[in-house]
Amino acid sequence: MPTAVITGATAGIGAAFVPALQDRGYDLVVVARDGARLRRQVPRAEVIAADLSTTEGCRLVEERLATGVELLVNNAGRGLNKAFDESTLDEQLGLLDLNVRSVLRLTHAALPAMLTAGTGAILNVSSVAGFSAGVRGATYSASKAWVTNFSESLDLQYRHRGVRCVAVCPGFTRTEFHDRAEMDMSGVPSRLWLTTDQVVRTALHDLDRGRSVSVAGPQYKVIVGATKLLPTAARRQASSLARRRLNR
Repeated sequence: MPTAVITGATAGIGAAFVPALQDRGYDLVVVARDGARLRRQVPRAEVIAADLSTTEGCRLVEERLATGVELLVNNAGRGLNKAFDESTLDEQLGLLDLNVRSVLRLTHAALPAMLTAGTGAILNVSSVAGFSAGVRGATYSASKAWVTNFSESLDLQYRHRGVRCVAVCPGFTRTEFHDRAEMDMSGVPSRLWLTTDQVVRTALHDLDRGRSVSVAGPQYKVIVGATKLLPTAARRQASSLARRRLNR
């Protein structure tokens, strides 16, 4: 049976990937900081307890990836509900360690075996936030822009060798993400919320269809399309307006 590795698998989008990939016949390796919680939630899986914001945590998963897997889902990530000047340098670097550095490291570890086998796929969970400047979460938006560009670039480089890479770009999704970042999301209209199942279902569909960027929900397809077409000044104004509405 093929093997899939899912990071950040205890909740949210990562947890939603578990049944979806089991239904596709994958053996699972699930990764999160809370190994005991993972074992309770996913008893039929190999569990790696690792903090991917650390070098030691990444190495644990890299060693498993180097043995060969068919699918890697880089889902672990975090936000920071502070303006740049209000946060510490350690907080900013910690966000980059998890959102960028771990994605790079785990992808680099998984890729050689996939290329040798001539098959494999990597799904990197990014965000629609990466398509425009962030009024408050500057580092978060920038980190997700990196993940999307990185994923598209890898797909261009390696799809002819049988390895696919997809940037999964959800919008507002009902998970623990915002609570962990202590974000007040009461100002977000209900029509903008996605479910984790929507995001995962769309991601796997887009992988099957050969797409390198996956955006779930018609509302976000329109928003992302418009973002790409708007001039910079208009994008900045729209981002500022959106932030003011959410902070009411």
